[in-house]
Amino acid sequence: MTNPAPMNTTHQQRSAVVTGASTGIGEATVRALAADGWRLFAVARRAERLERLAAETGAVAVAADIAEDDDVARLLGEVEAGGGIDTLVNIAGGARGTDWVAESKTEDWEWMLRVNVVGTMKITRAFLPMLRATGHGTVLNLTSVAGLVAYEGGGGYNAAKFAERGMTRALRLEEAEHNVRVIEVLPGLVKTEEFSLRRLGGDAEAAEKVYAGVEEPLTSEDIADIVRYAVSVPHHVNLDEIVVRPVAQAAAHKLIRRG
Repeated sequence: MTNPAPMNTTHQQRSAVVTGASTGIGEATVRALAADGWRLFAVARRAERLERLAAETGAVAVAADIAEDDDVARLLGEVEAGGGIDTLVNIAGGARGTDWVAESKTEDWEWMLRVNVVGTMKITRAFLPMLRATGHGTVLNLTSVAGLVAYEGGGGYNAAKFAERGMTRALRLEEAEHNVRVIEVLPGLVKTEEFSLRRLGGDAEAAEKVYAGVEEPLTSEDIADIVRYAVSVPHHVNLDEIVVRPVAQAAAHKLIRRG
């Protein structure tokens, strides 16, 4: 993907908070933006992994749980002390379980709603005044095609991603008057280090079957490149909704597996 021109050469160095930065798409996004010269705050709960990423990319590592008020307040303080940001990239999220609604586990649903919806709300709420103050702020939320089409065994994750998508669309309407652009990236099948493994309770064999026979699922780097592009185009350009799937996934109900 071709690098866009800088957003506006009269502005200072671009700067962002990236959540979910300890693994997968979040980690790849930090690497992609760092390669373009962004000043970055990499946020996740696992401090050790963040420190390694920071050493490699120059990002500032901030270990924090975005659903915890004290952690969000501490993160905001560190970012303010570090010069502030003009972009918030909400990657943190995830799925737990594949139970049908009739067998749903309350704790799985509560975790998914907490991480995908409440956490995204809390960190966005905290940083909106800063983003408004720049006059050219950006919020990018990574949701999922699970927020577009429901499927058996996906009820909890569907509920979380439909909710996150609804919040994102409302935010876009609310923040337009403040010149804050709001972008949503909705990936389909992405093969990452941990997503399916975590969803399936650490069962590596079951996690691998999710991608079995799919010749080229998307990668974390594919999505990170799209995120990088979307937040780097000139600010008057808003890529409102970007749905991205591998060619093998023609629709939610059609996934080509070979062999």
